[in-house]
Amino acid sequence: MARIIPGLKTDASVAGAQRLMAQSFRLAGIEAPDADARLLLGLALRLSRAQLMSQSDRLLEAREVALVQALAARRLRHEPVSRILGHKEFWSLIFQVSPAVLVPRPETETLVEEALDLIARDGARREPLRILDIGTGSGALLLALLSELKAATGVGTDISMDAIAVACGNAERNKLDARARFVCCNLADGLGGPFDLVVSNPPYIARAEIPTLDAEVREYDPMLALDGGADGLDFYRAIAREAGRLMAPGGHLVVELGLGQEPPVRSLFDTAGLTVAPARPDLAGIPRALAARKAAKNSPD
Repeated sequence: MARIIPGLKTDASVAGAQRLMAQSFRLAGIEAPDADARLLLGLALRLSRAQLMSQSDRLLEAREVALVQALAARRLRHEPVSRILGHKEFWSLIFQVSPAVLVPRPETETLVEEALDLIARDGARREPLRILDIGTGSGALLLALLSELKAATGVGTDISMDAIAVACGNAERNKLDARARFVCCNLADGLGGPFDLVVSNPPYIARAEIPTLDAEVREYDPMLALDGGADGLDFYRAIAREAGRLMAPGGHLVVELGLGQEPPVRSLFDTAGLTVAPARPDLAGIPRALAARKAAKNSPD
């Protein structure tokens, strides 16, 4: 095999291999070269972080070097580390990922925070709420919410049967399958409401912008989960059309936004008769989680 990592050969030490990997990743412009090198070396050698440190002087065998080089080659092609590892942590839960689903991202935790705050303000954290996650992918949003709302049940939908299989597996691994079910359909076709909480991280990239995305997204994320139509708003329009049917009186809707999408999505939800709150920013300050509420019965709002 060609030496993807220059200088990495048989009899290199564990610490030396990690240093050489990080150096190659840094030169390739990879954002977190040291962390990525540690994670991939740990995967190749089946060692934890602590074991990598305690065995830092151990010399690698030829087969180990070959495996490290193969994993490094994937990262240098900008395949995300979480896809190479096959899993990603989200809301302190571990989610398996596949080419059929998005890798759960830290900014999406903003939706979980917003939804939980809304439920807490209603005094409903212990209530038997019904939750709907439209475009569930790995199941991250729904399962994170169910892990916090112990009396709630939920349904996740996705148009991809492969994604549904991933979500089902994640529900089982996180011991939430008794309160979650997953349905393969377009948005919420065939589902009856009402739901107390509807959440969604829909496809929201304008089609013409997809070729300009970072390679880690453009080359490895499923197109079904990215393409939001000509202006990126197709799925928000569809959700707005369905909201009245799906939401219980007084129920909440929380969706993820892309950069600059708060005004048009707010307008769509306003037109649908929902009361829309200011979007909650993520840690980068970008308006990320937009919440809307359906009027309660006998409410003038």
